[in-house]
Amino acid sequence: MAVTKAKKISQVETLAAELNGVSNGFIAEYGKLTVAQDDVLRKAVREAGAKYRVVKNTLAQRATVGTAFEEVAKSLKGRTSIAYTQGDIVALAKALTKYAKDHPELSFKASVVEGKVLDVKQIDVLASLPSKDELYSKLLYLLNAPATRLASAIAGVGRNLAVVIDQGVKENKFQGGEAASA
Repeated sequence: MAVTKAKKISQVETLAAELNGVSNGFIAEYGKLTVAQDDVLRKAVREAGAKYRVVKNTLAQRATVGTAFEEVAKSLKGRTSIAYTQGDIVALAKALTKYAKDHPELSFKASVVEGKVLDVKQIDVLASLPSKDELYSKLLYLLNAPATRLASAIAGVGRNLAVVIDQGVKENKFQGGEAASA
């Protein structure tokens, strides 16, 4: 069934609106994915907080005008899909690379990170980075560690003093002071 011109215009406008302001995403060739495999891929992308679309190359070229994906879309060939996010690009990269390793039908063409085009080799490097949540937890640990050590040291002084006094009482070290005054 042929897609009408009005429907194509609607698709271009919808994709352009979604890509407007998005500076992170991946362009891939989806090959011969089955419907079940495509569903698994879409679920993985949704769990990463991103969106996934299969697009016609000419429509993608028109929809990406004025966006971060414009440069990449100029040279699209083959079956093209686009996954994009305004959130954590590392989570999306991990989801897509994991899926691509399990299903070689999906291959990367390029990626756009913070508006800059990355080649296919850099996608694996991006996927190996820690996620935003992991980075936040490491940062909080590093900020919290000195305060924890300081509190432990301060508590240790009082604890050590209490241990010394307790040992002195047990060994009757404080008896000599009373005898001398009497």
